[in-house]
Amino acid sequence: MTDISTKLVHGGERRALPDAMPVSTPIYASATFTYDSMQEIDQVFGGEKQGFVYTRYGNPTIAALEEAVREVEEGATACAYATGMAAIHAALIACDLKSGSTVLASQDLYGATTSLLNNVFTSFGVKTVNIDFADLATVREKAREIKPQVIIVETISNPLLKVCDIKSCVEIARENGARLIVDNTFATPYLRQPLTLGADMVVHSATKYLGGHADAMGGLVISRDEMDSMALVTVMKLVGGVLGVWEAHEILRGLKTLAVRMDRQCENARALANYLKEHPRVARVHYPGLGALVSIELRDSTREAAFGFMDALKLCVLSTSLGDVFTSVLHPATASHRDLTPARRQELGIVDGLVRISVGIEKIDDIIADVEQALTTD
Repeated sequence: MTDISTKLVHGGERRALPDAMPVSTPIYASATFTYDSMQEIDQVFGGEKQGFVYTRYGNPTIAALEEAVREVEEGATACAYATGMAAIHAALIACDLKSGSTVLASQDLYGATTSLLNNVFTSFGVKTVNIDFADLATVREKAREIKPQVIIVETISNPLLKVCDIKSCVEIARENGARLIVDNTFATPYLRQPLTLGADMVVHSATKYLGGHADAMGGLVISRDEMDSMALVTVMKLVGGVLGVWEAHEILRGLKTLAVRMDRQCENARALANYLKEHPRVARVHYPGLGALVSIELRDSTREAAFGFMDALKLCVLSTSLGDVFTSVLHPATASHRDLTPARRQELGIVDGLVRISVGIEKIDDIIADVEQALTTD
């Protein structure tokens, strides 16, 4: 008779799966997977048979998220990672960057992406040239001069919300034999699908709009070339930036409401931008007519004025992220671009009075009322 201590270990486990298919992807909270024979395990390890052996190599819940995002971005393959930065890192590695390679990067990239290129990749002999992608003639000239292996841009930049001309970037990349990586976090596949325009890879911080509820961190890389699959998975397996199954489930659930959330958030952002452009205490509104983000420059362009406005908000949340169902605000000079020198921030237009607003799904009248009272609070 089996001892109770043994029963406690094995009881209820490894039961046959039911014939019924769950309508929502389950959370497969298992680090390892077993099979009926060693031959099957050998075949799965060797890629001869489809399956899972170890969650660092792949997991059904994570695979469901990867497939969902691959479909909406219209790519050939996708791989999930623990964070958006892990995804950016993997995309760059998958482009076979090595000592002597050159990257042509938008000067308006997310601050951490710029730091990754200029600090980490530089130490391995990879040179990065930062340039303003709003001036395409200069970009084209610089690309011809340096012959980059990779060009990296954002669909909508952070925090000044410049919209990238992806088609032109594709042309420049093709002319120079470069691979084009597009960070599509701010636009999401609901608003723009860069792979359909010819980009090679798309990256997302799934922590933002894809998840949408401030409760899960993750990143994704989607490629239009199936050949990138092995490189992307290898980076995930060896570097270890594996997305957790709980986070994968939350992001997959958030993805289901992306369309309805973005419709409301974009509508709200447009209304807020139109209201603020006439406000006497706002010197400038950055809003390209696309997306759910609005950045404003206060007329009193000081850190003290920005902090005072943000502290006076009652509905909008002080947050270091974006893309959530609630409206949130961030001060770029002390957050996303904190590591830059004051002179460099000034050069990029990241002034002390700049505040980024990630517009949520609340009633627009309530958002405007809160921003109004905060702007007029002395």
